[in-house]
Amino acid sequence: MMRILILGGTGAMGVHVSELLAEAGHEVVVTSRRARVSDIPGVSYVKGNAKETGFLSGLLTNQWDAIIDFMVWSTDEFKARASGFLNSTSQYVFTSSYRVYADLPVITEDSPRLLDVIGNPEYLATDEYALAKARCENMLFDSGKSNWTIVRPAITYDGTGRFQLAVHEADAWLWRALRGIPVPVPQVMLTKQATMTWGGDVARMIALLVGNPKAMGEAFTVSTSEHMTWKQIVGIYQTVVPTLDVRDCDMAGFERAHGAVWQIRYDRMYNRVVDNTKVLNATGLRQTQLATLPDGLTSQLKQYLSSGKQPTMNGIGRQARFDRLTGGTPTLKYAAANGPTTLAKFLVRRYIK
Repeated sequence: MMRILILGGTGAMGVHVSELLAEAGHEVVVTSRRARVSDIPGVSYVKGNAKETGFLSGLLTNQWDAIIDFMVWSTDEFKARASGFLNSTSQYVFTSSYRVYADLPVITEDSPRLLDVIGNPEYLATDEYALAKARCENMLFDSGKSNWTIVRPAITYDGTGRFQLAVHEADAWLWRALRGIPVPVPQVMLTKQATMTWGGDVARMIALLVGNPKAMGEAFTVSTSEHMTWKQIVGIYQTVVPTLDVRDCDMAGFERAHGAVWQIRYDRMYNRVVDNTKVLNATGLRQTQLATLPDGLTSQLKQYLSSGKQPTMNGIGRQARFDRLTGGTPTLKYAAANGPTTLAKFLVRRYIK
């Protein structure tokens, strides 16, 4: 039995991992910013914000068999904490991202990373997600220790509402689709290959790397090897949500409307095809044991919608800008229903900015 600490483990991925580890007989302690009571034997929660130095330091005074870190750290934040993580556990599992990789026909763990090859000084001057993850990885590489494991998930989906369409999250595309409102996506983006993995499969890979001697001092892309174009993924979504209407739009206008310019240019406009041989060999899993993309997406989206849950409208300004790309004011009545302040914000975004 191992005693395992999970930081930021109340999201969908962390919940899956904690359940799997508890089922394997381990004692799992999960941090949570609000009080929680576990109904899973072997899983307990400790209330506190893992980004607060005092709370985290108190946890790290203990010696853990493994620490699994799902937190999102800036480079400076991680620099202040990395040695504490490595000194407090036999295995520190750092959750990175497949977004650290540069543009390649097929991604392996030895593939070049954006941080190492990109030539855009404006981008390199930021601490954008993909760069921050790679810089945090470097601190582990340069630590002089090998009691760490880096996991790099590709895009994940699950029945809690995590469903992506190109660069859109569900609170953008699914919210619009369920109301028959067009979703803007440049046609050229729909031709790009995407790799999407059911969150339960990613969690299983991570759980099987915990306490695994093959994982020490290694990085793994935790993902299926199956890939499809975003256009094909739209087709899968439409079998469940037939009101999904994807409209072509100008790329420059789309970047301005969405805002995630670096993610668009340095991820979603790349073909993302993953070779997952390394993680399969280390965990003993086979590709045939992983959910297929059509079956997984369909079942998880149906599960989410049948539960009565629906994504909430997030970012009225962004929705207004999407209306400008697709024409009309279809979200106007939803803005008005949320009060005069929201309506005013919508009108400013739609007609002025």
